Amino acid sequence: MIAIAAVCFSSAAQAEIDPETAERLRSIEERLAEQERRLAENERLLSEQRIALQGLQQARDILLGELDQVRAGQTQAPANPDGQFQVAQQSSADAPLPTGPVGEAPPAPQIKEEDVAALPERAGVLTPRGRFVVDPSIEYVRSSANRLVFRGIEIVPGINLGLIEATEADRDTIVHNLGVRYGVTNRLEIEARGGWVWREDVITTVQQRNDTLSRVRRLNGEGWGDLELGARYQLTSGERGRPIFVANGRVKAPTGEGPFDLRYNEAGVALELATGSGFWGVEGGVTMLYPTDPGVIFGGLTYIYNKPEDVNKIIGGARVGEVDPGDAIGVNLGYGMSLNPRFSVSFGYSHSYIFPSVTHIGPIEPQDGEPSGIDARSNEIHVGSMLMGWSFRLTPRVTLSNNFEFGVTKDAPDMRWVIRVPYRF
Repeated sequence: MIAIAAVCFSSAAQAEIDPETAERLRSIEERLAEQERRLAENERLLSEQRIALQGLQQARDILLGELDQVRAGQTQAPANPDGQFQVAQQSSADAPLPTGPVGEAPPAPQIKEEDVAALPERAGVLTPRGRFVVDPSIEYVRSSANRLVFRGIEIVPGINLGLIEATEADRDTIVHNLGVRYGVTNRLEIEARGGWVWREDVITTVQQRNDTLSRVRRLNGEGWGDLELGARYQLTSGERGRPIFVANGRVKAPTGEGPFDLRYNEAGVALELATGSGFWGVEGGVTMLYPTDPGVIFGGLTYIYNKPEDVNKIIGGARVGEVDPGDAIGVNLGYGMSLNPRFSVSFGYSHSYIFPSVTHIGPIEPQDGEPSGIDARSNEIHVGSMLMGWSFRLTPRVTLSNNFEFGVTKDAPDMRWVIRVPYRF
C-alpha cells in the first residue's frame, strides 16, 4: 500500500520537482519495494516454520506416549537402524513437514553397561531383545587347609604321650567356561553355561612319634563340569529414581563326574577328584541395582535347593544310601563405579550359608533285626568373600573383565580369579 501511494504521488508531482528530487524519490521507491519483497519472504518462512513446529510438537507427544508404554513394559518404541526416530510426512497447503530425522528418542531408564560391566556374575544388565552374547571365561580357584591332630593322652600340661599328626592340603582348580546369553525381550534373557574342569589336590601328612614321618599324596580330576541353564527377568524399570529389581532362576544338571562316581580304595579313600556336584540343583533369587551417579549400588539374595539322591553304593566297607547335600542361602552387596566411558571398577562382599549335609550309612548286607544304619550329619558351612573387579571395553562389542574373590572365613577358598571376554552380536 505504501509503495502504490508513493508511485502515484511521484507521477503527479514529477513535473513540478527538479531532477535531483525525482532521483531521490526513485531511490526511495526501490528501497520500499525491496523491503516489501523481504517482508513477504519472511512471512512465508515464518508460516512454514509454524507448520514445522506444530509437526515437531505432535511428534514429541507421540514419542512421549510411546516412551511411557515402554516404561510400563507394554510395547517398544520403533526406531530406525540408526537409532533415530522419524516423523511421517504430512501434506499441507503451504509446505510439507520434513521427512528426515528430527531428533532422538529420550533414553529409557536403564543402567549404562559400562557402569556395571565389572559387577559379580548374574548381577549385570540384561541382554537387549534379539541380541546374543557369547561369554568365554577362565576361572582359577586356590584353597588350602591346615589341621593338627593329637592322638594320645596328656599326663600334665605340656607333656603328651601319643601321636601328633599335621595335615596340609593345597587345592587348585581351573575351569574353562563358555556361556551364551540371548535377549528374548528387553526384560527377559535366557542363558546356558558349561565348561571343562581340571583339579589337583596335594595333601601332605606329617606324623611324629619317636621320629618324623612325612607322606605326600596327589589327586587329580579332569573332565566336563555341570551344565547350567538360567533365565533373568527385569521386574521394575527403575524410573523416578527407584531401584531396578531382576529375578534370577537357574537349573544345574549333574553332567560332570560326581563325588560318588569316583574310584575308591578299600579304606574308602577317593583315588581321583570329582568334576561336578553329582546332584540336581535349582537356584532362585532377586538382584537389586540402584543407579547413583557415577555408579551403581548392587545387592542380591539367592536360595539354592539341592535335590537328595539315593546313592546305594558300597564305599569303604559300608553302604551309602540317600544323600542330602544340603541347601544354601547367599547374599551379596557392593558398589560398581564407572571411572570413564570405557573403564569401571566394583567392590563388594558375598556370604553363603550352606546347611549341613546328611548321609545315610548302613551295613553292606543288613540282617533281620539289625539296625538299618545311621545318618551322618556334617557341620554347617559359612563361605564369606570380599569382591573386587574391573572391566575395560576393548571395542563396542568386546569387553575384558576381571573379578577377584578373597576368602575371609575358614571355609571359603583363599582366592578366586575369573577372566571374562564377552562378545556381543
